[in-house]
Amino acid sequence: MTATGIDKKGAPAPSRDFIRTIIDEDNRTGKWAGRVQTRFPPEPNGYLHIGHAKSICLNFGIAKEFGGQCNLRFDDTNPSKEEVEYVESIQEDVRWLGFSWDDRLYYASDYFEKLYAFAEHLIENGKAYVDDLTAEEIRAYRGTLTEPGKNSPYRDRSPAENLDLFRRMRAGEFPDGARVLRAKIDMQSPNVVLRDPTLYRIKHVHHHRTGDAWRIYPMYDYTHCISDALEGVTHSLCSLEFENNRPLYDWVLDNISAPCHPQQIEFARLNLGYTVLSKRKLIQLVTEGRVSGWDDPRMPTLCGVRRRGYTPSAMRDFCDRIGISKADNLVDMALLEHCLREDLNRRARRVMGVLNPVKLIIENYPEDAVEHIDFPYHPEDPGMGSRPVPFSRELLVERDDFLEQAPKKWYRLTPGAEVRLRHAYYVTCTGFDKDPYTGEITAIRCLHDPATKGGWSTDGRKVRGTLHWVSAAHAIPSEVRLYDRLFTTESPADGKADFLTFLNPDSLKTVTGARLEPSLAQAAPGDIFQFERLGYFCKDRDSTPEIPVFNRSVALKDSWAKANK
Repeated sequence: MTATGIDKKGAPAPSRDFIRTIIDEDNRTGKWAGRVQTRFPPEPNGYLHIGHAKSICLNFGIAKEFGGQCNLRFDDTNPSKEEVEYVESIQEDVRWLGFSWDDRLYYASDYFEKLYAFAEHLIENGKAYVDDLTAEEIRAYRGTLTEPGKNSPYRDRSPAENLDLFRRMRAGEFPDGARVLRAKIDMQSPNVVLRDPTLYRIKHVHHHRTGDAWRIYPMYDYTHCISDALEGVTHSLCSLEFENNRPLYDWVLDNISAPCHPQQIEFARLNLGYTVLSKRKLIQLVTEGRVSGWDDPRMPTLCGVRRRGYTPSAMRDFCDRIGISKADNLVDMALLEHCLREDLNRRARRVMGVLNPVKLIIENYPEDAVEHIDFPYHPEDPGMGSRPVPFSRELLVERDDFLEQAPKKWYRLTPGAEVRLRHAYYVTCTGFDKDPYTGEITAIRCLHDPATKGGWSTDGRKVRGTLHWVSAAHAIPSEVRLYDRLFTTESPADGKADFLTFLNPDSLKTVTGARLEPSLAQAAPGDIFQFERLGYFCKDRDSTPEIPVFNRSVALKDSWAKANK
């Protein structure tokens, strides 16, 4: 495809997002000699969420598409908030999404000595100074969006004095907060970011990789651009909130002897309906016990959606569909659910489970008889195989599939109605038993037609209702967790109220009386199935040999597809 958007045959080419258009032009002009090098640079201070998946797919996907490479780099410059646990979980998430960094695993801490040397270079050239102002004083001196800042009284220290103080900062001579190293740029700049930003601060904190070797740590904005340059990154892709920081990115690289000068390109971050993607808010949900942990299946963390039953291919498809833009927008949660349904519809084995069971007694079926009916795992994929499902006189069906007095167009069980039992027989409801005190239906009675074995008749009569079922004597007890959206409103973090006020009290309903077909006893944690007529479910790690636990990944109803149609 050419840069003009016309393919070699002269037909209009598929539209290109602005990032790919930039890279196309760079390759056309030979700016990077055809080289494309990206990186995914998370801070190891929390678990990744769906928003990070967009960045992962973009950075690794761009590199693969253009025959380049993508590094995984941990920007570990704030040891007070970083843990090895986060480093390990981030690597697991990237692998789960289907990407590999090969031998290109880096840490900003790998460059601490070089970063320090560049800082001394800035000091020697009068481009940085040590400031004794407190953090509050620095904020006051910085000014506002409408008022310029004013110079620190320590701004005009000589390079020699600054260098001495900076070296003493490194040696651990001063306490936390006593001094910082600041860039000397322009306190009058309309861009507040350029008003002498902090480059280093004192932190007597143990680092998970460098131990106690350092008493000063570089700031993210200073570290990030230099790390990119040291790794030979060509296109530094980051979310839109860093757009105002781009002049600082360029200033740092312009004022040191950087091996190259990557181009920072910003794109809109992912905003997803009915959830929050703020790390601070996610931490609050966990620490206040609003969810069971970072991998709670209601959380938008990648470990959470993985536990719920989301697949990497569904996540990649979702990221492809939402595309890349420069404008913030809110993505409908229904699109994410649609991508999952489409993927699981192809790969999930069909099984039967009854969540709210009531007994169905087939009165003309032999009491001690048991037959095993061969059920295919997928109607469109014979390669998935089949399994025998036991059928007996007493079955369990969904309580909601029976009404004592049914309205018109009711195609399930009611006295006198005939329905199909999935892959088994036609049955006609002849009556029911009811608890005299509570009025609850305790059993449904029916007769089966032996000539309809397999669920089809030879006389051409039509039966519109098909029910799923399990054999009462063979079904295994199970706990089923029905997950729904975590919040009741599409934009819980819009600032109009505390986001916690919108927590959905029905985001988790636990069903303890479910009964499943016996084949599910062999399922392993993480296995995903379609429970016929109910939805897609994933076996949870909380399962025991006696009681398997299944999480609902997504219901069968697809509001996104319906809306688009």
